[in-house]
Amino acid sequence: MEQKWNFKPSSTLLDASSLSVRSVLSRIMGHMETDASDLKPVIPLGHGDPSSFPCFSTTPSAVDAVSNALRSGKFNSYAPGVGVLSSRIAIAEYMSRDLPYALSPDDIYMTNGCSQAIEIITSVLARPGANILLPRPGYLFYEARAVFNRVEARYFDLVPEKGWEVDLDGLTAIADENTVAMVIVNPGNPCGNVFSYEHLAKATETAKKLGIFVITDEVYGHLTFGSKTFVPMGAFSSTVPVITLGSISKRWVVPGWRLGWIALNDPNGILKHTKVVDCMKSYLDISTDPATFIQGAISDLIANTNEDFFLKTVETLKMTAEICYNKLKEIKCINCPCKPEGSMFLMVRLDLSQLADIKDDMDFCCQLAKEEHVIILPGCAVGFKNWLRITHAIEPSSLDDGLTKLKSFCEKHAK
Repeated sequence: MEQKWNFKPSSTLLDASSLSVRSVLSRIMGHMETDASDLKPVIPLGHGDPSSFPCFSTTPSAVDAVSNALRSGKFNSYAPGVGVLSSRIAIAEYMSRDLPYALSPDDIYMTNGCSQAIEIITSVLARPGANILLPRPGYLFYEARAVFNRVEARYFDLVPEKGWEVDLDGLTAIADENTVAMVIVNPGNPCGNVFSYEHLAKATETAKKLGIFVITDEVYGHLTFGSKTFVPMGAFSSTVPVITLGSISKRWVVPGWRLGWIALNDPNGILKHTKVVDCMKSYLDISTDPATFIQGAISDLIANTNEDFFLKTVETLKMTAEICYNKLKEIKCINCPCKPEGSMFLMVRLDLSQLADIKDDMDFCCQLAKEEHVIILPGCAVGFKNWLRITHAIEPSSLDDGLTKLKSFCEKHAK
């Protein structure tokens, strides 16, 4: 007689994995030929981690800061749930440089990368019937965490013909009395856009009319190389409460160090009055913490990083964005609606009518991986079917080689 078991897996969690960029890229890489005689190098144009490329190496002063913190012996213990005080002071001072007012350490909560920050915020918002407004195209990890917490995800459009600006009328149309927040990603992942001061001001006015707060994902903050400079959404917090999510992953090019934060831009005390702050602290008391020695390094990491390092990173991104944009213009079945101005990505439209034997964007990426060992993220992984998200943050020679192979693939499959 067969044993009967009373347990079974969470269907919600199994479904959530389908929204992961990591799982989509793994599926695509599974289509590559593994024949030992075919040793083509893999060209990764699908993820946002350039740390393995020499031109994007982090600054030695950051490594020294972590090494010194570890060797000091001062950061071997458990950290407070909200984070090590010195790290909260350092992040408050770092963020206040760009704001019209000063944040206090009490406004900062340290997290295990920005992913945990997203997890915490979507958990804090969870209540029966609640919904959250997310950008499309966008980072689907927000939806995965929202769905896992039984918060409905509703999507507003970013308009490619307007430099990926938010369709504010469309956003207003999908909101109702159960809407709790809207998410703004700036600089943009996956679009490579940078929002202007004027557009951000309009977005916060819209949030105020709807009675919701703004969650702003600024992981790519300051990584801008176009005509628009980076403006933190916290600059508008006198209009509406703003919760900023950040990390050292992108600007310092150390995603594996897993250090992020939540910053409360709330000079009017609305988040405290509505007990959102209390809820967040409660969550932090029952969740994991970022490594204590990484937190202990943050003060020196920020203070000792030379501005030349940041300028070099931005100049390299500007160069690779230029290479990517210009080479993509040579490919007939691909259209790039606007030149990237920030982050590490751009979105391009795939014209399937010009291709033979290609069903959709996923099929395109799987066949490209199999034939050319070039990895690109299909648009369906960011909510934009039959588009592609391409990262340009790799070694320029590898980028050029990958885009040449992409062009060859498209020509080979042209009708």
